[in-house]
Amino acid sequence: MNQITRQCKQILIDEGIDANSSIDFDVNGEVHTMTFEYIIDTFMQASEESQLVFYAALQKALDAKDMGVDKFFEGMGQLLLMTHLSKNIDI
Repeated sequence: MNQITRQCKQILIDEGIDANSSIDFDVNGEVHTMTFEYIIDTFMQASEESQLVFYAALQKALDAKDMGVDKFFEGMGQLLLMTHLSKNIDI
């Protein structure tokens, strides 16, 4: 596990958030569930620059009272899901 991954997961611990918390996404009646940890681990497979952007955005989500960590992970999960679904579309 790299340093940025550890820092992201430490933020969850510091905020009292279980990394196994999950978000359900309903896509055409099919439910896709992602844990916060899965979202972090998936984004950490990207380039180091992208990892730093993810980490910075997570920190900003903590500072934004109206957004919060839950909304941040909901948005990141939606992004992952859209990316996954778009790769599986037959054109």
